[in-house]
Amino acid sequence: MSKLCTCCGGFCKEFKQFVLRGSIIDLAIGIIIGGAFTKVVESLVNDIITPPFGFLIGGVDFVNLTIQINNFYANSTPVVIRYGRFIQALIYLVLVAFVIFLLMKLINKLHNLAKKNKQEKGEIQVTEEVKVLREIRDILAENGKLTNAEHIDIRKQISTTYLTPIERIH
Repeated sequence: MSKLCTCCGGFCKEFKQFVLRGSIIDLAIGIIIGGAFTKVVESLVNDIITPPFGFLIGGVDFVNLTIQINNFYANSTPVVIRYGRFIQALIYLVLVAFVIFLLMKLINKLHNLAKKNKQEKGEIQVTEEVKVLREIRDILAENGKLTNAEHIDIRKQISTTYLTPIERIH
């Protein structure tokens, strides 16, 4: 493997880092769970929801609901339109869309709750020492005593030395 990585310019190393990132692993887990969820919803539609509808219609199995159209050519099988399967697929689509809607609604609610909590925690008072240091920095920058790089460097020093991690975010 090491010879392979040296000849391809580090492509293997980059690919390994990409695959082992958390987001790719989360995506793979989501795809696996989505596949299992698909089978569950498909079974729900085919085995639980549509049979009672078929019973109400008159004991009809949705899978067997078809329309046959005679073919124009002699000795040919007729064309079969399986609209029962189509109805099952539509019910399946509506159920999946509804579940995704509920999940997105839950995610948005949790996101808004986290945003609200962050805003409540974000109301932190800056100390007098930090205010004075900011004023000194701004005065030096206005008078041309500081270059842009020095201004940024002082700003970083103030934020890492005198601010808490939460204050640094704001």
